Amino acid sequence: MSTSSDTASKPVLSEQIESAYARIGVTSAHIGIVAMILFGVFFDAIEQNTVGIAGPLLSADWGIGGAQLGLLNTATFTAVALGRVLAGIVMDRIGRRTLLGANLLVFAIGSLMCALAPTYEVLVAARFLVGLGLGGEIATAVIMLSEFFSAKHRGTAVGLINVAAAGLGNMLAPLFGVIVFAAFSGDDAWRWLFGLLVLPALAVVVYRRALPETPRYLAARGRVAEANTVINRLAQRRLRGSLGDEVEYLDASTSADAPPARPARWTELFSVRYRRTTFSLGVAVCMSYAAQISMLTLIPLILTDRGFDITSALWYTLVMQSGSLVGALTAALVARRLPRKLTLTAAAVLGIGAGLGFGFLGSTVALVLLFGALFNFSVIVLNTTIWLFAPEQYPTRIRGLGTSVILALGSLSGGLFPLAAGAVLDAAGVGGMFALLAGLFAICAIAVQFPRETVGRPMVEDD
Repeated sequence: MSTSSDTASKPVLSEQIESAYARIGVTSAHIGIVAMILFGVFFDAIEQNTVGIAGPLLSADWGIGGAQLGLLNTATFTAVALGRVLAGIVMDRIGRRTLLGANLLVFAIGSLMCALAPTYEVLVAARFLVGLGLGGEIATAVIMLSEFFSAKHRGTAVGLINVAAAGLGNMLAPLFGVIVFAAFSGDDAWRWLFGLLVLPALAVVVYRRALPETPRYLAARGRVAEANTVINRLAQRRLRGSLGDEVEYLDASTSADAPPARPARWTELFSVRYRRTTFSLGVAVCMSYAAQISMLTLIPLILTDRGFDITSALWYTLVMQSGSLVGALTAALVARRLPRKLTLTAAAVLGIGAGLGFGFLGSTVALVLLFGALFNFSVIVLNTTIWLFAPEQYPTRIRGLGTSVILALGSLSGGLFPLAAGAVLDAAGVGGMFALLAGLFAICAIAVQFPRETVGRPMVEDD
């Protein structure tokens, strides 16, 4: 028969993990884990930009228009949404580590299919496969880093994902396009854009062999000894090889009589306890992703339609994407001190101003670049902070599923909304499209007021 101490066991064990993390601090083993995760998401981010970068060449080679380009991103990000939900279900059952290698393998196969696609229809199917891998990769990365660090360092660690992805990845993706198109000329140079991303993806799969499972997941599954070993690896700065004498950071007896962890059920996300969080962050991330992916998809087309050649358009896109890098760095740095809601609200308000400025005041190249950079800065601060905020709302048992569902909603919105944004662009011009995107930021600013504040607090567990 269970006792009151049984129900307290999991919170006690989670407090032991938090105490151990605080005692250890950040070691070279932590840095190795971060590097293994960030290399993968960096190339994921470049892949997410490839449709926009290749758009003008695809249009010239196959004679497709904006709607068909939008469908390629719709296929990609619809699959990203599905991949994130599937990853959330799987990672809460079999662990976080196993998924990372599988996700990148799926991504690599899809990229190769894109490069070899004989028809537009095959390319759409290949983009769907790429999206499955992308979705699982980012969702798993967010959970893993959130579970490897203490409350003091968690915000910065998770924020670094978007430094690598939305910051460096988005900013350098146009440069990658410039290099590829300089090396491989012709209308079908877009094939090399997709194909060359296969090699780094496979390299990262090999590189990640030393990545351990997270102690929080191991402890939640009753594998306390294994969790303690991983913590010792962090403390002794040895992800591989034999360890010295192990310190007993975790007391297995605190959970010896605890009942097995209940399996995660998606209906719990909409229970009285979690539905406010799920709905509000779901709305917020839908608005943020819709704005971001619309910008990524359509800005090269907007610039080439204004008379810039593909190389100039990509260079200007790179300058605007510098705002993404600054935004990701800013979000990672302020996460240690500023409340999540304050950060999200400020970023949304700035996004409203940047969207309206781009749409109605961007009469010169300098202003276009300025407002474009501010727009990207705002949206990446939003995304980075939501990536951090969401895992802090759910206990370990359903953290993967809850976070993945929220991020999946964003991906679905990002996949579908560029179709609407493209239609508004055709009907009402650049001003109308960016007014629409500014409205998304306004809705986001309202939605982020409803979840509970979590800055500086330990990650929650079941009562």
